Amino acid sequence: MAQGGIRTPIVCVLGHVDHGKTSLLDRIRGSSVVSGEAGAITQHIAATLVPIEAIRGMSAGMQNVAVQVPGLLFIDTPGHHAFTTLRARGGALADMAIVVIDVNEGFQPQTLEAISILRNCRTPFVVALTKLDRVHGWRATPDAPFLTSFAKQNERVTEFLETRHYEIVGKLSEIGFNSERFDRVSDFARTIAIVPLSAHTGEGIADLLLVMVGLAQRYMGDALSVRVLGPGQGTVLEVKEERGLGMTLDVILFDGTLRVGDQVMLATDDGVVQSKVKSLLKPRPMKEILTEDRFDRVRSVVAASGVKVAAPGLERVIAGSPLRVVHGDRDAIEREILEEVSKINVTLSDEGLVIKADTIGALEALSKELEAREIGVMRAAVGPVSRHDLVEAQTIKAPLYRAVLAFNAPLLPDVQAIVRDGGPDLPRIFQAKVIYQLIDEFVEWRDAEQQRMEQQRFERIILPAKLRVLPGCVFRQSNPAVVGVRVLGGTLRTDVGLLRTDGRKVGHLKTIQSSGQYVHEVEAGAEVAIAIEGATVGRQLDVEDEVYVDLPERHVKVLEREMLPHISATAREVLEEYTAMRRRGDPFWGK
Repeated sequence: MAQGGIRTPIVCVLGHVDHGKTSLLDRIRGSSVVSGEAGAITQHIAATLVPIEAIRGMSAGMQNVAVQVPGLLFIDTPGHHAFTTLRARGGALADMAIVVIDVNEGFQPQTLEAISILRNCRTPFVVALTKLDRVHGWRATPDAPFLTSFAKQNERVTEFLETRHYEIVGKLSEIGFNSERFDRVSDFARTIAIVPLSAHTGEGIADLLLVMVGLAQRYMGDALSVRVLGPGQGTVLEVKEERGLGMTLDVILFDGTLRVGDQVMLATDDGVVQSKVKSLLKPRPMKEILTEDRFDRVRSVVAASGVKVAAPGLERVIAGSPLRVVHGDRDAIEREILEEVSKINVTLSDEGLVIKADTIGALEALSKELEAREIGVMRAAVGPVSRHDLVEAQTIKAPLYRAVLAFNAPLLPDVQAIVRDGGPDLPRIFQAKVIYQLIDEFVEWRDAEQQRMEQQRFERIILPAKLRVLPGCVFRQSNPAVVGVRVLGGTLRTDVGLLRTDGRKVGHLKTIQSSGQYVHEVEAGAEVAIAIEGATVGRQLDVEDEVYVDLPERHVKVLEREMLPHISATAREVLEEYTAMRRRGDPFWGK
């Protein structure tokens, strides 16, 4: 029977670019006591393990507190990519997250994106309000708790910090989260803790670690239980080639034990592959990092930890793949891996966009944001944009959905060639590394395209107009009749039929001349010469006659239902007169 235990909680760091994610991780790593002492922070592949002894050493408030969690395992690759790649059992692998916000800059697009992703994955998080040392006038006390440093600041600095803090609280409230500074929080399950800190001076770092341990200790007991001696389970963060090792996997092991010689199963882009672990590698201590061999070989690793795995046949393994040690029913493990890889929580519509993303988690986050904006998704897949994606998008009936949204997903070479060559039927491709930016670019294009299409449609609609034949202005009696007219109301355009006020046809208006120039349209009040095919003055038309532009019934419906706010007051009057005249002969005409 597998021995049970509590594993180290896995923590991801997310936030806007340049807000200090990497600096925070570097500071946490650098806060270690001398390598070799009890509680030394150890570097893993793609992760840093901070044992509980090291956290106790940084925080006086933890000396006599009973803590079960062994420490915290920080994913070293900061950002949404690491978070959304690391998945287990259909959800996020990270147990907790830190959202980094620069105290001087506040919320940015990637801040919102990070919180949106965490909300979708239901991952608890803490806000690290970074760069205290950049606040003008800040008096630093290296490695001190925040409250100790805060008490030493002048009134202007404390007022600035309180203002910034409540701006963050307000913004989080707008998107549905209660939040407060960590020392004022009474219920961490219902309130997001905000920890002000400086990665540069170390102020507030111990507070952050203490809050994270407290969260894990109080609310995550069941989620952290592991079978320490059971078969290893992990997630592939990265697939990369290492000199002298060939293709390797950076793996976060979240359950059980992984040993050299174990048979493991992993997902590829077209199924499942089985391989035998040849080597397990961990980074050498920092002081030995410049030696030729950068890794120490180990025989086994226990959850939770990060490790580099060398094995044959890894070339097609995909980032985000589950890693399972083969133990028991091989077919059942294969089915489980395939199910996990295909378990994409995306609601598809009959009408919608084609979306691509670099990871399953990112794809789900993009889908959720589109759903919130009532934008449909017809097809969703992980990976680069392929020719097949373009073909799918070209078949979409609704022109405003004829697009591919690629979140952090490159275009394959053949797609790049198609885009270079262009073409009238080519769907629009939108690429971005921020979800909000990607969606905003699509929405901007869609709205402009919709406006353009409506403009084209309205240009094809015949507009109402009424005119009177002027005395002394019959320039030609027939073939075609050319007469001078005054436009009494509406907009008069060429290529329209004309009707008398009794509903009888006059002929077809071919051209309009104004001051000797041919024009396409004129407005109410204009006096112009018009040529009318099929009309003879004295028969279909006489001086002082008033005539209407002949409006087809379907055009009247569009005018009445969609275009009234867009046409002039005189055009609306003429439309009312015209429809009343037509409905005297047929009460249901135009309805």
